[in-house]
Amino acid sequence: MHVDDFAENGYVKIEAAAPREVAEAAQRELWTRIPMSPDQPESWTEPVVWAADLRGDGPFGVLTRSRKLADTLDAICGVGGWLPRGSLGNIPIRFPVRPVVDDRGWHVDLNTPLPDGTWAVSGRPHTVLLLTILSEVGPDDAPTRMRAGSHRDVAAVLDEQSVDAFTCGPLVADASTHREVVVATGRPGDMYVVHPFTVHAADEHRGHTPRFMAQAPVLLTEPLTPCTPSPLGSAWRPLRS
Repeated sequence: MHVDDFAENGYVKIEAAAPREVAEAAQRELWTRIPMSPDQPESWTEPVVWAADLRGDGPFGVLTRSRKLADTLDAICGVGGWLPRGSLGNIPIRFPVRPVVDDRGWHVDLNTPLPDGTWAVSGRPHTVLLLTILSEVGPDDAPTRMRAGSHRDVAAVLDEQSVDAFTCGPLVADASTHREVVVATGRPGDMYVVHPFTVHAADEHRGHTPRFMAQAPVLLTEPLTPCTPSPLGSAWRPLRS
């Protein structure tokens, strides 16, 4: 990967981070966990159905142990700067169904643990975001939208104080309105590593086949600060000319 691209855009795509057949096997397993069938579109009655991998069994474990993913996280977070995941985490499955659900606001994910065990958002995040594509995702297939370079805008408006998601959403959305929107498209087995400050949002499904994409935090071993020397700290540093 090109570290300067991550520093500039706030995300990086890892093509073929895992074999396609492994990602497709994970998708097949997920179909068995939801009350829909891939061969019966009439069973697709909800625009979003949530599934999860919490154990990392079978193909899910192969995906989390991707060597390409580990090398990318080493480059972005620093060797020893992140903790391996044991599972893929939450997996929203989006269907081409109307009406769409109203969950497509611009935001950054919860990134800071609080003493009571809940999570909030702060300018000293403990996580980076991992997106794992388990189906074909084109521009019409509800790809995650990202505002390229918005991690710099968010670094400028957040500080050490924790805020809740409802307060943070409008703040980061307003700060990044001028940024170009890019979409996280790809093939089964592709992954994206996303800066914790990159403003992103779900999208409406305008295609024909369900979209499977896992989204999960990768924990950092130390909270991110303006003094962080890895590329994660680039949100506070001037771009190289």
